[in-house]
Amino acid sequence: MTTTPIVDFLKRFTSALGITATVEVEEAPDGPRFNLAGEEAELLVRHRGEPLKALQHVVDVAYGRQLDGERRVFVDALEYRKGKDIELRRMAQLLATKAKDSGLDQQLGPLNPYERRIVHMAVAEVPGVTTESVGDAFSKTVLISARK
Repeated sequence: MTTTPIVDFLKRFTSALGITATVEVEEAPDGPRFNLAGEEAELLVRHRGEPLKALQHVVDVAYGRQLDGERRVFVDALEYRKGKDIELRRMAQLLATKAKDSGLDQQLGPLNPYERRIVHMAVAEVPGVTTESVGDAFSKTVLISARK
């Protein structure tokens, strides 16, 4: 899939908001990453990134199914999500090690589906632990346990 339609959409979106931003595209193994840059892109990361999460959802619905396999489209602004993803991975691995060493279950959440996926993948890299999503809402808690 070419990334041009998504870049065009993001440019029209920022223009409709009345903000000036550039769209940088990075090809990653898990899918293309679109980072909106420029001073005014800060608008998207306000309120703990809620506007960015909403934009991610719209792009997922419109373009996410056009990718093959497990690849996804990622939308970011000022590399906000990239930093949050790194922080979440580190926390998940720290809690996984703690669960393994202490034998006590650890919880992380509530998390949206994207965040839970990051946690499950990060914990999978730690031998001797397992994860489970708990809850029945959109936001669920991830339970990290030592394997028995």
